[in-house]
Amino acid sequence: MSWFRSRGKGMRLLIGAVALVVVAGVAGLWWWRDGAGKVKATAWFAAAVGVYAGSDVRMLGVRVGTIDLVEPQGQRVKVEFTLDSGVKAPAEAKVVSVAPSLVSDRYLQLAPTYSGGPQLADGAVIPVERTASPVELDQLYESMEKLASALGPNGANKNGALSGLLDTGAANLAGNGAALNKLFNDLGQAAKTLDGSQVDLFGTVDNLAKFTGMLARNDNQVVAAEQQLAEVTRFLAADRDALRAALAELPAALGQVGDFVRDNRGRIKSTVDKLTGITKVLADQRGALAEAVDVAPLAITNLLNAYNPATRTIDGRVNLNELAPRTKARLIPVTPTTDRKNLPVLPLPVVGDLHTLPTGGK
Repeated sequence: MSWFRSRGKGMRLLIGAVALVVVAGVAGLWWWRDGAGKVKATAWFAAAVGVYAGSDVRMLGVRVGTIDLVEPQGQRVKVEFTLDSGVKAPAEAKVVSVAPSLVSDRYLQLAPTYSGGPQLADGAVIPVERTASPVELDQLYESMEKLASALGPNGANKNGALSGLLDTGAANLAGNGAALNKLFNDLGQAAKTLDGSQVDLFGTVDNLAKFTGMLARNDNQVVAAEQQLAEVTRFLAADRDALRAALAELPAALGQVGDFVRDNRGRIKSTVDKLTGITKVLADQRGALAEAVDVAPLAITNLLNAYNPATRTIDGRVNLNELAPRTKARLIPVTPTTDRKNLPVLPLPVVGDLHTLPTGGK
């Protein structure tokens, strides 16, 4: 009997131990799954008024984490927070302390949302340069007090300058309500027009930027052009009397030209018609004209080289080989190459008075 009692006691201990292990395992698994994928980070603020541990960390107004610790350290405040599992934030994320109202506690807002690239890693530190806090109500009151003092009787309005400004502004705006209303309506219409033409507007701005960049790169040429324009302006200013007289005579000259054209319309038409024929001939012979233009300089040079100043004659000799037929296209018998060795040798023409022409035309 005692054996059964001791055995039952051992079974109960074993069952309790197993149950304890199962509970511990479930708790550990839950803790591991709850902490897996979470990101812990630290943000440093210049001031963190109204920020407390347990407050929300949000992204686009949606809760994505919790503040774990708020600890002042010198001139800065250390804020540790944890993002929920599966929440991604960019590595260069910024943190802003947001106050939903004047009296409630504040939450941290992460921005921008993650759209790709490096992620905010576990243990990341966000410096003060990437954090911001709202202006406190006391600071706002202090700024308003400084502004009121600066514009008050001991400041800008000490001699009535501000009052004079307000009086002058009121006098200028009096009776112009309808005009101002039209002005604002026109500005609204212009804004609507530009709203549908933002592509053209941006293109115009880009082109202006390119134009100004080109002017900057060519600053020396621009300065030179400005100097030349200044010279032209000074020249015209110096001769303004002559220019004024010329401009005064210009209508009379144009009238005479008109009378001439009207009186000689038939002759002008005939001349233009003849010029048309001449122009057509020149166009038809443009190949020959081009060849003449190319050959004329060489011919003139050869003629100058052939002139003999000592005898005042033009010396030259005839190349008889140029007179020999070379092709069968002209139906002239051509001596075979094998028979040319039997041809008689012709002496070159004697250069002298009998074969030259004096420049006098003899």
